[in-house]
Amino acid sequence: MVKYTSGFKEKVLILKGKRQGEDKKMRKFFGTDGIRGIANLAPMIPSTVVRVGQVIAVTLDPEGKGIVVGKDPRRSGDMLEAALMAGITSCGRSCYRVGVLPTPGIAYLTRKLKAAAGVVISASHNPMEDNGIKVFGPDGFKLTDQQEMEMERRIQAEDEEFPHPTGRQIGCILEVRDAVQQYFDFLKCTFIDLDLSGMKICLDCANGATSSIAPFLFQELGARVHPIHFQPDGININHQCGALYPETLARQVLEQGAEVGFSFDGDGDRLICVDEQGAILSGDQMLLILARYLKEKGLLLNNLVVTTVMSNLGFFKAAELLGLNVRQTQVGDRYVLEEMQACGAVIGGEDSGHLIIMDGEQTTGDGIFAALRLLRVIREQSGPVSELGKIMRRYPQVLTSVPVRARVDLTQVPQIREAISRAEAELGNQGRVLVRYSGTQLMVRVMVEGPDAKTTERLASELTALVQQHLGA
Repeated sequence: MVKYTSGFKEKVLILKGKRQGEDKKMRKFFGTDGIRGIANLAPMIPSTVVRVGQVIAVTLDPEGKGIVVGKDPRRSGDMLEAALMAGITSCGRSCYRVGVLPTPGIAYLTRKLKAAAGVVISASHNPMEDNGIKVFGPDGFKLTDQQEMEMERRIQAEDEEFPHPTGRQIGCILEVRDAVQQYFDFLKCTFIDLDLSGMKICLDCANGATSSIAPFLFQELGARVHPIHFQPDGININHQCGALYPETLARQVLEQGAEVGFSFDGDGDRLICVDEQGAILSGDQMLLILARYLKEKGLLLNNLVVTTVMSNLGFFKAAELLGLNVRQTQVGDRYVLEEMQACGAVIGGEDSGHLIIMDGEQTTGDGIFAALRLLRVIREQSGPVSELGKIMRRYPQVLTSVPVRARVDLTQVPQIREAISRAEAELGNQGRVLVRYSGTQLMVRVMVEGPDAKTTERLASELTALVQQHLGA
């Protein structure tokens, strides 16, 4: 295991525990957020995706209720959608095709249509060359590890036989032509009391799935909207825009004189905010702002907030001052959600911008929904958005990614293990170190937080170089 210090108490992150232990060594397909890879290369090839569709059909839809299938606008989506639906219908199950829709919209329609499952064909914030498959159960929640392991086993089982119905028993594809409108109406009705009249808001839709919803919804609620990157062509999704490139939005906010800006990612489950001065509010800051608001309204059950080990050290110090109880999970919004359900929390999230608010009908991170909740706070408080951003001091943080040859137990590489120990000893209670594998890519993430930028950058550089030397691809 890898230890780190959090400033006010020592924590321990177990990288090889129940969720990331022996079971995941067997995994060839499912990672932190479904299946993901370069489209048209294994595992994201049509023949494999057909098999994934068959497994989804027989595992999750034994009663033939139908499966919702949606996607983001990247070019490979059509190819993979066709393969997935071929697999599902070949087993005698039907598909509800909803087309391009944000991930949370697909989760919503899965519940509304009373389908057996919902499938999103998307690689979220990844570049357009990538694509992926993530699955929701009938309740709109992502699958458990146990469900994914069962599907993993069946995908890989060479002796697995699937049903081959003929004639009228073959499944059909049902077009849901008003899927975007249904999700739009759900969001509008949820925030019908939110009056954005007079506000100027910049939106960066990442040329992704929110492009056909967010600008028009914010206008319907009264805002003057300046949208950017809202014309997807299948190739430009996440290309130097969206939640991973908030500097683009920050420039627009300053140029337009907007009061606030919001940036989504390709599939719309992530949010980054920019204040009127062009300063970027991280997921940690937004999570604290919302948690404090809910607490003041008496709506924060058990005073609980759930976050991941990647949250900034400043988050934990601020949470303590606000009287919040914090639960931590490993990286991945699905693990945040599982912990929220287990401990009765109504809000949780990741510093990357996944915000989950479960005091309504939400079952997953939703960038548009979270932005509107923040706007409700902004409208009720007096003062600019920049005042809200002062809720925490952000400690200098450096995060690097190193492509690696294979996943090796990091504790078994003495040079890396010892370097982590030295860095922790130097930082003491003024910083922390986290070295872990990415859940969606063959990479090691190196994260260092420290009391000043110089120390943080030096330690991160030393650790990154060691990982590259011993494990680098």
